Amino acid sequence: MRPSGRKIDEMRLISIETNVTKHAEGSCLIKCGDTHVLCTATLDERVPPFLKNSGLGWVTAEYGMLPRATNTRMRREAKNGQSGRTQEIQRLIGRALRAGVDRVALGERQITIDCDVIQADGGTRCASITGGWVALRLAVNKLMKTGEIISDPMTDPVAAISCGIYAGQPVLDLDYPEDSEAGVDANFVMTGSGRLIEIQMAAEGATFSRAEMSELLDLAEKGTAQLVAAQRAAV
Repeated sequence: MRPSGRKIDEMRLISIETNVTKHAEGSCLIKCGDTHVLCTATLDERVPPFLKNSGLGWVTAEYGMLPRATNTRMRREAKNGQSGRTQEIQRLIGRALRAGVDRVALGERQITIDCDVIQADGGTRCASITGGWVALRLAVNKLMKTGEIISDPMTDPVAAISCGIYAGQPVLDLDYPEDSEAGVDANFVMTGSGRLIEIQMAAEGATFSRAEMSELLDLAEKGTAQLVAAQRAAV
């Protein structure tokens, strides 16, 4: 039995509210159960120096957790410097979102996705990627509406979901009580068409078989399909 009472292939309740901030070119508040992340997209007509005069656009991301996103207060990273975990997660978000963008069609401009975790209950990086795609989609829609972009650079939705082996069973969409005790923990980043972008999988004190890995992938495909449906409904 899962702590939440969910079935092994049952997602947490997903909610995506768009246009939640006034100034960002794209924004949403994504809720995956008790994990809540504010995602905003900011357009910049400049690109990093290594892309200047290349004709290629760029999508990058920043990620952070508010001090009381967790059950005890964390010190602000702005004061103490970014942790290795934060740097790894924001690089993952950027890589994931770029996989769903035609950077030639985007043109020589940069879109920065900011993912701020308001409340954490497991799966914050996955929620950030899923919500980040929605914010990016909305920002690109504005560029297309004004005619600054002619062809749509968004090639495929991008979403992410966690899976794991908890109490000996492969389960979908881990919340914190499961994540903290899982024997195997995995994050799957996929496109709307079912293509894999990235898999992060590790044994947490117990090894896993190839068959169990396949079971987790099957669960991830089911979960990603639900997330993509929520993304499309939101935009």
